[in-house]
Amino acid sequence: MLEMDFQHLGRGASMLALFLVLFVVAKGLKRWLTPYDIDRELTGNDNVAQACGLAGYYAGFTVLFCGAYLGPSQGWLMDLAVVAGYTGLGLVLLTVSRYLNDRFILHEFSIAAAIRDDHNKAAGVVQGANYLASAFVVAGAIHGEGGGVITALVFYAIGQVALLLFSRLYEWLTPYRIQDEIAGANLAAGLGFGGSMVAISLVIMAATNDDFVSWTANLSWLGINILGVFIYLIGARLFFDKVLISRDDLNREIAQDRNTGAGLLEFAIAISFAAVLYFMIG
Repeated sequence: MLEMDFQHLGRGASMLALFLVLFVVAKGLKRWLTPYDIDRELTGNDNVAQACGLAGYYAGFTVLFCGAYLGPSQGWLMDLAVVAGYTGLGLVLLTVSRYLNDRFILHEFSIAAAIRDDHNKAAGVVQGANYLASAFVVAGAIHGEGGGVITALVFYAIGQVALLLFSRLYEWLTPYRIQDEIAGANLAAGLGFGGSMVAISLVIMAATNDDFVSWTANLSWLGINILGVFIYLIGARLFFDKVLISRDDLNREIAQDRNTGAGLLEFAIAISFAAVLYFMIG
């Protein structure tokens, strides 16, 4: 019994050490890919928008590591290799997701310029939320037994497409233009949109982290859940608008009044509803 406890503690300590090493790698990768000095923005310019984006990136990295870590043990050294390999793959996919989100979701302005030059907190929140949302999608893709790198890449691609489609649906549901509001530093709009992106990614993760059975079974299950969560989150937003702030209109509070409190509540409600779905599906 004592020997097993020492083995368990040793495995835990080695995984923690691996996490710290990979965290440094993630930090270096982020700084290498960012076209300006992040440290200068954080401390020299006290850029809160940059801090929001970076916080989402580091939280997303942690989600990636946990997604790679969870699962049956294959032996101490093999576990270290598998976790390191899948976390590294996840970091690459997270970088790809950032490019896709900048290119297809918020493509009418430069998020990097908005964060660096304008200290746009709305852009920072959305960037951080997109990092976290993409990390949940990647974590779901790399978790589970019976698959491999190919299945992980396929489920990641489907999940990323679902995020892109949901961003279009969200734009269609709101009477204001999301990109204009975020470019205009509307923090309330950034919080509402960012929360919805994180919410949908939670459910996508729940639908993709099951063990791989067959392409037909897993893809069918994923499609049903993605369709269901689209409908569910639309209902959640209507519930929030008509029940929680029934005396006022949510869209007016966000677009016209720029009510940060309303945006924060939408952020929390969307994730709360998604968390319920996550545990129901998982």
